[in-house]
Amino acid sequence: MLPLLLLKTAQKHPVLVELKNGETYNGHMVQCDSWMNVHLREVICTSQEGDRFWRMAEAYIRGNTIKYVRVPPEVIDKVQEESYRRDEKRPAYTSRGRGRGRGGGMGRNQEGGGGRGRGPPGASRGRGRG
Repeated sequence: MLPLLLLKTAQKHPVLVELKNGETYNGHMVQCDSWMNVHLREVICTSQEGDRFWRMAEAYIRGNTIKYVRVPPEVIDKVQEESYRRDEKRPAYTSRGRGRGRGGGMGRNQEGGGGRGRGPPGASRGRGRG
């Protein structure tokens, strides 16, 4: 299970975010981006020692300060169901499926390579680039 997929699925759910400095933020996740920056609403912040609390309407937490995120179990179940459905739709693995990118899976100076800069000068690759 990919962490960002889990966090994207956790949107509109309550989460607990603990920072590297020990502070915790409890709130409803509004959004999470690819750098794991988190936007929370209806937040309760707890100090490092756990003796002070603050209530905030919103909080934006930078991803590189996060130690961990706790999400509800139903979010984990939902992600697992979606990945299971996605795996069922995916075609079975075949040996032809590998190496479809540039280069054709062969090394430099070997016949059959189809990437840029390989082969004799002026040879066409069949992609209209000449």
